[in-house]
Order: sequence, then structure tokens, then C-alpha cells
Amino acid sequence: MDMSEAKAFLKKRLYCDKTTLYGFDKEKEQINDLFIRTAKNSESNSAILIGPKKSGKSTLLNSVLFDLVQDKVFVSNTLLIYLNGLIHIDDRLALKSTTVQMNLEKEVEGKTFSSFSENLSFLLSCLKTGKDLQRLIFIIDEIDLFCTHHNQTLLYNLFDVAQSAQTPICVLGITSRLDVIELLEKRVKSRFSHRQIFMLPDSENFQGFANIFKSLLLLPSAKESDIISQKFANLPQKVIKQNKIPFLRKHFDPKEFSLSKKCINEWNKMIEQLTSKKKVLNALEILFNTNVSLGPLKRFLYELLSIESNITENDISKLVEHLYFEDDKVKLINGLSVLEICLLISIKHHSEIYDNDPFNFEIILTRYNKFALKSSTMQNIDREVVLKAFENLKYQEFIAAIGHEGKMQKEYQMHKLLIFPDNIERALQKYHNLPTEIEHWSKSCII
Repeated sequence: MDMSEAKAFLKKRLYCDKTTLYGFDKEKEQINDLFIRTAKNSESNSAILIGPKKSGKSTLLNSVLFDLVQDKVFVSNTLLIYLNGLIHIDDRLALKSTTVQMNLEKEVEGKTFSSFSENLSFLLSCLKTGKDLQRLIFIIDEIDLFCTHHNQTLLYNLFDVAQSAQTPICVLGITSRLDVIELLEKRVKSRFSHRQIFMLPDSENFQGFANIFKSLLLLPSAKESDIISQKFANLPQKVIKQNKIPFLRKHFDPKEFSLSKKCINEWNKMIEQLTSKKKVLNALEILFNTNVSLGPLKRFLYELLSIESNITENDISKLVEHLYFEDDKVKLINGLSVLEICLLISIKHHSEIYDNDPFNFEIILTRYNKFALKSSTMQNIDREVVLKAFENLKYQEFIAAIGHEGKMQKEYQMHKLLIFPDNIERALQKYHNLPTEIEHWSKSCII
């Protein structure tokens, strides 16, 4: 059966689906509760979401917002402000971005403010319409970087407004640093609610990890696809026009693909059988023990789905071995020329004979020439060409110079090998079209 359409569907979902959360229901409920209390009860809150990189913090936030923007009351009286420590490198830029996102550029034009606090207070007062006041939700990504700003002015003022409850405001910081509270100045810390939401992957729940692996490979039924598409279709026009929620810029619509019921059933049956095999579970256990976060798992699945043929248990185990057991230097060796391979073998033999003693070009050239005289493929190569190949090994960091360079001729500069001889041997086994005599030389008694 042709599974190219199913693979295309799953790859697009892996890349574009930013709202489907796997696990972390308790953490999602906490953030959802914070936002609802601000939007509907006019409460002010502050919190920090903490978790390792690629653990799903942004996905959790998107999942919460995707549910909330279906609510017209939330959309009508709540304004979302996005700030990022990697983009807004000082408080002036952050305040300017806040002004733009609040659509208050005309109101502040021509005005001068004596302090950051005065400027922020003016922006908040502009949002007052009659008896009602627009609720604000500040989402501050990489909040730890804002701690490096001068006097932490932005954080101080936002937490101060949240604590004083003059304006309904929720401040949610996102970071991967566990020590973020210690980075806050004393006056900032005193105004923060100290509510921390930890998003730590369960490093002991392998079965849950295996279930997520299977879920990401299973195709949804036609009914499930309709529900997802309908949710996006029912989004209020105000949300779509603002286009400030990240997942709206590039969201996943299952209706873009026309998968037959037969194709869905056949694919899902294959995945059910595949994920129950011991060899696959062993490979998954290696993934789980290496990194339990969702991000690396998705990258692994994307590479797996890029395989042209139907996915087998051998494909999964080979990909795990390729990604997690192969040394990067081993992969680089497969891109070397045959001459560079010969020099690397000469260096390997030298290291094995002389117990990893340093070497220079002349030593390696002498050893290489002994082989070249007996070889039918490596004869009549100019010394300058061999020297260039030796320098290329140095450039790619297979070898490194010892001591100060430039004080002697480069042919006599001493070097050391930067990779293990065993790695060279493993790489040569995978080298395509390596002449047989060179292969035998690498394995034969050392000359």
C-alpha cells in the first residue's frame, strides 16, 4: 500500500500542530484557572512556568489559549501582550512593543514621561472604557533574560501592578531556568506572588512515553479531524484579525489532506502492530533514557517518517543507532577522500605502535609511502597533494597541532590524534567503494 499521503499528513502535523498537549493536565488547569480568574473575575495574578527546553511549555500555553479563545467573553474583554527576552533586549523595546500591541501609538505620540512607571500607568489608564477596564495578560517568554535588564524595571512595575490590584492583570513568565526566582532583585521578588508551575517530564513513566510515541504516529478518524477543523473555523474574527496568538500563524488543518478510511485503518493497524514489538520498545527505551522531552521525540519521528519505504522495526532501531550511538567524527570520515583515508590509517597505525605518541607530516608520509609503493591505486601522488590532504585532516579537527604554530616548518610541526582508533575502524566499515587493498591494509598487521 502507498503510505506517502499518510506520512505527509503526520509530518505536517508534527511540524505545525502547536496546540495538542500530551499529559501535563494539572499544569494546564493551573494556567487556565489563572487566565479565567483575570478575564472573568478581574483578579490580578502572577506566575512563572518552569520546564526544560523542548518540554512543551509553549505547546501547553497554546493549548490553554486555543480553548479560551473559543469563549467570546474572554476574547471581548482580554488583551494578550507577548514579550520575549531574546527579542526585547531592554525595557525600552519591551515598553514600545507593549504600546504597539495595545494599539496606543497615537495616544503616546508627542508625550514625554519622567519614568517607566508613569509611562506604563498611562498605557493602563488608556484602556479604561466607561466603567469597564480591559483585562491584560502579559506572557513573558525567556523571563530570565529580563532579569539582566537595568534595575529589572519592567518586571518590577508589572509585578507591582499585579500586586496592587489597581488594574486586572496577569503576568505569566516562561523559562527553562530553575533558579529564576534567585535572579530577581529583592524589591521585585517581594512583589511577585511566588507561584511557580513546574513542567517536568516524568522520567520514570516509560509506558506513558511509549503511548505518546504511538499517538503521534496514529492517524485521526474523519470525525476527529472534523472536530479539530471546526474549532479553527469557529474562532472569533477579532482573534483572527489580531493574529497575535502564535499557533494561528501556522496551524494544522487535517482537512488539507484527503485520506480514505481504508488508508487510515491500514496505517493504524500497522502502527499498532509495530509499537507492540520488543525490538521497537527496546529502541524507545533508549530514546526515553536519552531525553524524555517531547521535542527530541518529534524530531526523531520526523526523520523516521522521511524514510521512503514502509516503516519497519529495523528502521526504528537503525535510526536510533544512527542518531544516538554514532560519533559525529565517524560521520565526517565518510566524507573524506581516499587519500585522506590513507593518511588517517597511517596515523592510526602510528598511534597503535607508539602508544599515541605525537607525530608530524614527515612521519606519516614515510608510513604512507611504504603502503603506496605496494599499492596499485595510490602511486605517483605528489608530495604537495599529500600535504594538502594532511592539512585538511587538521582543518576538520581529526588531528590538532601541539605547541605554538609558526615557529617551525609545517611539515615538522607535531600533532596529536583527536579521535579513537576504534572510531576510524568503524567508519571504514561504512565507507562506500573503499578500495579492497586499503581496507585490508587498515585491518592487516601494522607495517
